[in-house]
Amino acid sequence: MNASFEPLAVVTAKRAIVLMLSGKAECVQAALEGAAFRSENLSIPAPSVMRLSRYVRVPYRRAVPMTRAGVLRRDGRRCAYCGKRADTIDHVVPRSRGGTHTWENCVAACRACNSRKADRLIEELGWTLEVAPAPPSRSAGGVLVLAVEPLPAWEPWLSAAA
Repeated sequence: MNASFEPLAVVTAKRAIVLMLSGKAECVQAALEGAAFRSENLSIPAPSVMRLSRYVRVPYRRAVPMTRAGVLRRDGRRCAYCGKRADTIDHVVPRSRGGTHTWENCVAACRACNSRKADRLIEELGWTLEVAPAPPSRSAGGVLVLAVEPLPAWEPWLSAAA
């Protein structure tokens, strides 16, 4: 988190320890009771949530970047056509028919539905979408939330940013 407690990014454990040892960040919430990184002379609690010591200005990004992982997160890893677990993305209007690779044209899909749909329109198959695909909102951490599956321990910090 930034010094103002707004979520910034998810970093590796190694990067977190380096930031803490250099005095650039402090641990706000430890990962687990008793979990720590130890050396001969030092023991540092494993951080789950940490805060930068100084405020870092983050440039405003107008649109959330469109990624495969982002589409799967937005749709809750559920197939837009049958509701089963999704592991691929599908273009509602196929690219071969002029569809674009945008938030409004991509949905999460299971392999079976993606293969059965192929390069056809959903109207040709008689399928419907329960929810129209749209770009995700930037609230609750924006890009951070799309990057990884948030841990339950992060919920108080993410809801405060919303």
